[in-house]
Amino acid sequence: MSNDDLMKELERLKAENAALKGGNSRGLSLRVSEKGGISVYGLGRFPVTLYKEQWEKLLAMSEDIKAFIKANESQLKTKQ
Repeated sequence: MSNDDLMKELERLKAENAALKGGNSRGLSLRVSEKGGISVYGLGRFPVTLYKEQWEKLLAMSEDIKAFIKANESQLKTKQ
């Protein structure tokens, strides 16, 4: 590669890196995994990946999850 090509690639990578660091305002992003699952990035060190049916089941019980959290508030810890 020529010096100009290397510089263009470096600039492209810098822009891509800045875009990845910026993310959205909540720091969460969604992607389709190689195996066709839905991965949520930004919750922890590793992505949370479930298949469509699993996400639908989880989302269907969102009110139950909220009620469980509220009922067990005193026992639950938060990550700062």
